[in-house]
Amino acid sequence: MKNLLFAFIAMFVVNTTFAQTSPPSSDQVLAEAFKEAKKQKKKVFVKFSASWCGWCHKMDDSMNDPELKAYFDKSFVIKHLIVMESKGKENLENPGAMDLMKKYNSDGFGIPLWFIFDENGKLLVDSHLRPEGVGMEVKGKNIIGCPAAKEEVDSFVKSLKATTKLTDAELAKIYARFRKNDPAYRPETTTTPVKTSEK
Repeated sequence: MKNLLFAFIAMFVVNTTFAQTSPPSSDQVLAEAFKEAKKQKKKVFVKFSASWCGWCHKMDDSMNDPELKAYFDKSFVIKHLIVMESKGKENLENPGAMDLMKKYNSDGFGIPLWFIFDENGKLLVDSHLRPEGVGMEVKGKNIIGCPAAKEEVDSFVKSLKATTKLTDAELAKIYARFRKNDPAYRPETTTTPVKTSEK
């Protein structure tokens, strides 16, 4: 009887520990996101990332910038899926997340990668860079990742304009903040010539 009790307790401890350390599957994350989105009348923004990914952190920092955070929060239920973790950290990955990337023709690209869904799970926008007029059924030549270069930020803002009710002024602030992610970017500044008095 003691052995049976010990076995039961050991199994409970192992299962509890596993449940605490095992991340939810991508299906679970999306189901929760769509449920929240329906209730809150929002879209779902899903970002694929990893702990080692500097550009993933840069994108999070940009979206959470105090001047922008409210814009994203009022428009989206935002969820993260962990993929491509470094050796020894694979246990952080959401089961099924790589399959989700493949399902939406996004395998073979790096991260961050993002999708925007409606509240019913229909993919509205992905982070692929495609020629104008080409649909999502065609794999892009590359992905936007964390928007930084002009082409990337233009495409990102266009995606936000198509899927949210953000105003032009709000989108302009998002544009300006994300352009700062480009190390080569130098914002245009207008200077007023200083008048000097002539003698």
